[in-house]
Amino acid sequence: MIDFKLNILNLFLILVAAWLGGIASKRLGYPPILGELIIGILLGPTLLGIIKETETIKVLAEIGITLLMVYIGIEIDFTDLKKASWAGLLAAIGGFIVPFALGYYTIIYFGGTPTSGLFVAIAVGVTSLATKSRILVDLKLLNTRIAYVLMAGALISDTLALVIFAGIVSFADAGSLDMAGLLLVLGKAILFFAATIILGNYILPILGKRVSRFKNQSSTLYFTLILIIAFGYAELAELAGLHSILGAFMAGLFIRDNLFPKNIAREVQKSFFDVSIGFMAPIFFVSAGFNVNINVFQTDLVMLLAIIFVAIVGKIFGTMFFYLPSGHGWREGITVGSGMNGRGAVEIIIAGIGLEMGIINQNIFSILVFMAIFTTLTVPFMLKWTTSWLRSRGELVQVDGRKGIVILGVNPVSLLMGKHLNERDPIVHMVDANIEMVELARQKGFDCTHGNALKDIVMQQAKADESTVFVGLTVNSEVNLLAAQIARENFYIYNNYILLTMDEEGAGKSILEAIKASTVFAMKVHLEPWNQKIQSGDFLEKQHTVINKIRTRDWVIQHGKSKILPLVIQDNEGKKRVFQYEDEILSGETVIYIS
Repeated sequence: MIDFKLNILNLFLILVAAWLGGIASKRLGYPPILGELIIGILLGPTLLGIIKETETIKVLAEIGITLLMVYIGIEIDFTDLKKASWAGLLAAIGGFIVPFALGYYTIIYFGGTPTSGLFVAIAVGVTSLATKSRILVDLKLLNTRIAYVLMAGALISDTLALVIFAGIVSFADAGSLDMAGLLLVLGKAILFFAATIILGNYILPILGKRVSRFKNQSSTLYFTLILIIAFGYAELAELAGLHSILGAFMAGLFIRDNLFPKNIAREVQKSFFDVSIGFMAPIFFVSAGFNVNINVFQTDLVMLLAIIFVAIVGKIFGTMFFYLPSGHGWREGITVGSGMNGRGAVEIIIAGIGLEMGIINQNIFSILVFMAIFTTLTVPFMLKWTTSWLRSRGELVQVDGRKGIVILGVNPVSLLMGKHLNERDPIVHMVDANIEMVELARQKGFDCTHGNALKDIVMQQAKADESTVFVGLTVNSEVNLLAAQIARENFYIYNNYILLTMDEEGAGKSILEAIKASTVFAMKVHLEPWNQKIQSGDFLEKQHTVINKIRTRDWVIQHGKSKILPLVIQDNEGKKRVFQYEDEILSGETVIYIS
C-alpha cells in the first residue's frame, strides 16, 4: 500500500525553495521556472538531499502539471496570431521542425530508440512563451513586429508539440500496432478533439450563461467550475488514450472565452494564476530537479553538448530559413530564432512524462533539463544583441498594436495634457470616480469612464487592455500608485507615469521603483494650484525647443521647478509623449509647458 502521509516540513521546504529560486531567477531577468529547477537540483537528492521526493509530492506535482496546462491554455489568445499571420506561422514551423528532426537523429545516432528520439525531438522543438514575455518587456520590444512574431511562433509550436506528444503517447501505450490498432488510436484521437471542440464551442457558453443567472455569484463559484471542466477534459483525454495534459490544455483554450462574464473573468483568472503558478506548479518544477543526474557531465558529456548544439542551431537557423518567404529578411529571422531559443514549462513537463513512462531514461531526462536551462540563459543576451543589430540598421519594425493612453483623474491639468496627446489621434481614455468630472471630460470630447480605477472591470472599460501608457493624475498619490500597479500586473501596461505630491516621502519613491513606474512632470507637484491657474485662465502655455540632448529631470531644474509645469514632449515628426522623469529630450524636440 502506498503511503500518502503528508510530510508538512518537506512540503514547507519545497515551497520555500521554490519561492527563493523564483525570486532569484526573476531578479536576474529569467522566468521563475528556471530558479525552481536549479534549486530542486541543488537541494534535492541529486546534491544536498535536504528535500525528499515522496508519493505525496508526486501527486501534488501531477496536479500542478494539470493546473499549469490549463493556465497555459487560458493565456493563449488566438486572435493575437492574426497580428503575425504568415510570418508567425513560418517562424513556428521552422523553429519546430528543424530542431525536432535534428534532436531525433541525434538520439538515434547515440543509440537511442525511435520512441525516445521522438520525445527528445519534441522537447528540443518547443518554445517557452513565459521566457520571452518578460524579456520583451525589459528590452522594450512589445510594440515591434518581432514581439508579435515571437508570441505567435511560441503559441503555434507549443500547440503543435502537444498534439504530436499526444500521438506518441497513444502509440507508446498501445505497443506494437497493426492496421486495425492504428485506426483505433487515430479514431479515439479524432473523437477526443471533436468532443472537446463541440463542448467548448456549444456547451460551455450555455453553461456559462446559466451560471451567470445565479443570484449568489462569486469568483469562488467560477473557480470551482474551472477545476471541474479542467479535470473533466483531462479525463476525456485519458479515456481517448491521450495524456491528461492535452485535455487540460484544451480546457484552458475554451475556458478563456466561453465561460465567464466580463466583470468577473480577470478576477478568476488571477486567482487561478495564484493557485497554479504560485503554489502547485512550483512543486512540480522543484521536484523535477530531483530526477536530474549531474553525472551526465561525465558519462554523457558528448551527447549533452550535441543536444544543446542542435537545439540552439536548429532553432535559430531553422527559423531563419523558413522565415525568408515572409519577406522580412534573414536578419529578422535570426532575431526571431534567437528569441524562440528558450525552453520552459512544456518541455520539462513532456520530459517528465517520458521519464515516468520509461520512454526515456534518467540520463536523457537530465540532458533535457540542462538543455532547457542553458538555452533559456542565452535568450536575453542573444535577443538584445540581435535587436540592437536590427535597430542600428533601421530594420526594427514597429507596429501599431496597442497605442492608447489611460489617464486617471479628470482635472484641468489632465484635460490640457490629454488635449495635446489627442492632437493626432483620439487615443486618450480617462477615468474618474466623480460623475460631474466624467461629464466634463465627455463634453471636452474625451472617452471617459466613471468608476473606481482600482477595479479591473473599470480599467477594462477604460480600454486599459488596448493601451501602452498609464498616467495617474489624481491628487491622491496612493491611489495613483495602486492603479499603476493594477495597470502593470493585470493589463500589461509597462509605461506608468505617476503624480507624486510634495508631501510624499521616500515610501512613494520605493513603490515607484517596485512597479517600475516613473514620475510625471519629472518632479513632485502640488496639482491644485495649477488646476486653479488653468481654470481661471491665469497661465501661459509655452514651448521650448532643445538644442542639445538633455534629461527631463535636468531640463526641469534649468527652468525652475516651482515656476513651470511641463506637460508633453513633441518629437521631430510632431508626435507627442508624456513628460516624465525617466526620459531624455533629444536635439530638435520641443517641450510644451505652462507657467
